[in-house]
Parts: sequence; structure tokens; C-alpha cells
Amino acid sequence: MNSLIIEPTAMTPEIHLEPGKPLLIAGRSIPESARDIFAPVIAWVQKYLEQENNTPVFEFRLEYVNSGSSKYILELLRNIKAYIAGGGTITLKWYYEEGDESIQDLGQHFRDSLGLPMEIIPLYE
Repeated sequence: MNSLIIEPTAMTPEIHLEPGKPLLIAGRSIPESARDIFAPVIAWVQKYLEQENNTPVFEFRLEYVNSGSSKYILELLRNIKAYIAGGGTITLKWYYEEGDESIQDLGQHFRDSLGLPMEIIPLYE
């Protein structure tokens, strides 16, 4: 399976989806069209999770997320929840800068509302 790598811009996050490595979404996500950024990500992750013997690690290291991006991250996490419900194993890690309550709260909201086994991890400077 091919990798999906999207380099960050001032408006879009860094996305590194490589088989056999931790899956990563990091940085600021405030694009005009979140669908353009996240639709390929959701499709890639769905296909990747369908492969047998996958036990991926997925890391979210977001600095800022607009409402459009939040909607697609929620959709991505719903797909991951379905994967887990079907017997799949995945490690989910949501990192936030210490003191950044909005990103911390967003991760906790996703975890709690979806019932995901996601670690919420502070990053210290």
C-alpha cells in the first residue's frame, strides 16, 4: 500500500500515513475546504485498516482545529471506532501542549463521546 504524505502549510496539517509507521496528523488545521484535506485521509485509513494483521498507532498532534476540520476528524475517529468494534486493535494518542485547554478538551470530547481508548497526553516545553 502506498503512503499518503501531505506537507504542512500555514492552513493545513502535516499528514504522514505510512504502512508500518505511526500514522500522524499534526499542526494547524484551518483549511477553507476541510473535505479536500481529510477525504483522502479517511479513505486511506479505511483501506489500511481493512488489511489483515494491522495494529497501527495513530498520533494526533494538533495545535488548532477549525469546525470543518473537527467534523472530518470526528468522521475518521468514527471509522476507527467501527474498526475496534469489529475486533481490530489500534493505539490512539492525542497530544496537546501543556496549558492548551481547547485542544485537550477536544481530544477528551472525541474520546468520551465515541468511547475510544485514546490516551490524552500533555507535551511539556
